[in-house]
Amino acid sequence: MKKLGSKIYFAVIMAFLYLPIVYLIAYSFNNGKTSVWKGFTLKWYEALFNDAQIMGSLYNTLIIAILASVISTVLGTLAAIGIYNFKGGVRSALQNVSNIPIINPEIVTGVSLMLLFTFAGVMMGFEMGFWTVLLAHIGFCTPYVILNVTPRIRRMDSSLYEAALDLGCSPVQAFFKVVFHELLPGILSGFLISFTYSLDDFVITYFTRGSRFQTLPVQIYTMTHQRINPKANALSAIMFVVVMAILLIYNFVSMRKSKEAAR
Repeated sequence: MKKLGSKIYFAVIMAFLYLPIVYLIAYSFNNGKTSVWKGFTLKWYEALFNDAQIMGSLYNTLIIAILASVISTVLGTLAAIGIYNFKGGVRSALQNVSNIPIINPEIVTGVSLMLLFTFAGVMMGFEMGFWTVLLAHIGFCTPYVILNVTPRIRRMDSSLYEAALDLGCSPVQAFFKVVFHELLPGILSGFLISFTYSLDDFVITYFTRGSRFQTLPVQIYTMTHQRINPKANALSAIMFVVVMAILLIYNFVSMRKSKEAAR
């Protein structure tokens, strides 16, 4: 009875989380513009890919997400290693400071960055746009990389690095031949989290994008101000499928590596 209750509870939670997404994906194939089903069609996907404004926003979003996730992964990995090399209270203080952007409300981060970029723009003569959004995304993605890499550093045997140095490796060679491979699962997790957070960020992007730069979440928000546009359903469905595919591939590769290591 207890097991049955836990299964029902789990099913209710999953239905609450994913039924709206299933509804959205299903109605992206609806031939009508309303919530009344009027037949299957792919015309909204065709209209989506023919919309130059949406495609431009998609391009901006992907470029920002890729650059921000790559740069924040490098910075976060180096920062995690640097924080770990501190001792005692200094390490704890730095770790807590690096967690502030994670627990800080996005609205506070977005407004503060907007004020900073506005002040810097007046002083240096530039407008908010691509570069300010990229810097903002790097800023809030880097702590997630630190959070994922730090546990891998704690679990790593430090004598492996020292042994590599004793066997003739330079510090750089020892890092890439030993340390990097030990930290790789945490680095990949940090990269994927950074990519997904950057891909769907709205609040911080909205405050730091300026008036000319547009990303996909902001574009979708603009579309919701008007009558329900089925192209938004198609766009959201594609984004969900892509993110889900990335996560499934990552989990499959991780499980395969775990089985090989167990053998």
